[in-house]
Amino acid sequence: MDYEKLVAEMRRLALEAGDKIMEIYGQDNFEVKSKSDDSPVTAADEAADAIISEGLRAAFPDVMLVTEEQAATHTAKGDTFLIVDPLDGTKEFVHRRGDFTVNIALVEGGVPTRGVVYAPAKSRMFFTQADGQSVEETGAFAKGQVGETKAISVSNPDNTALMVVASKSHRDQATDDYIGKYGVRDMTSAGSSLKFCLIATGEADLYPRLGRTMEWDTAAGHAVLNGAGGAVVRFDDLTPLAYGKEDFANPFFIAHAPGVELKAG
Repeated sequence: MDYEKLVAEMRRLALEAGDKIMEIYGQDNFEVKSKSDDSPVTAADEAADAIISEGLRAAFPDVMLVTEEQAATHTAKGDTFLIVDPLDGTKEFVHRRGDFTVNIALVEGGVPTRGVVYAPAKSRMFFTQADGQSVEETGAFAKGQVGETKAISVSNPDNTALMVVASKSHRDQATDDYIGKYGVRDMTSAGSSLKFCLIATGEADLYPRLGRTMEWDTAAGHAVLNGAGGAVVRFDDLTPLAYGKEDFANPFFIAHAPGVELKAG
């Protein structure tokens, strides 16, 4: 894989999709439909998916592509592929909370190795460079040229005073009970894949997810966290979360800075 080309394409396509998403976000009304699993989908999901999938297929025609909005891709088999969630956090989008992201990642041998997470309403972009190191771009987000970036790295956590990030839309008692096993200084909430990025930048130490997610929800954030020195493990046995699973469904998991002393579930 030509990582220089890949990162440039993923970044550009995320920005183009973000522009289309914000165009629809700014409208007075947009239609919200329900998918077969009752999750919401909007014109923004579909338009962003078209931009990204067409761009990736043109640039990397020989690489398997899995995208949330194209059910035909969900039967693909392999451990090396591009995976896309064109608008993660549709509920945040619908309720105009801003915590939604564009997510594009490369999985190699079951491991997310390169990815981009772009939050257009928050003007935050995180991605892995060609060498695998994760950065946050703080520049003007020009399509053809990377702006100013800063390397990001996980925290060196104090296990008596952890910063925990949890979902805005999916908090439940089981999650709260698990968090209660730790020494917690404070908690914050974030939508979509931004939770992985908050750990990658050291703004949080721990993100447990005791709920259903799919690989396209997590791959890009996981790649960014990997490139910042973090890790994502299964909740049940604390082994690394792998990709290319049957139906692309994830088990419960924990994203964390390696210095966190993980507790059993």
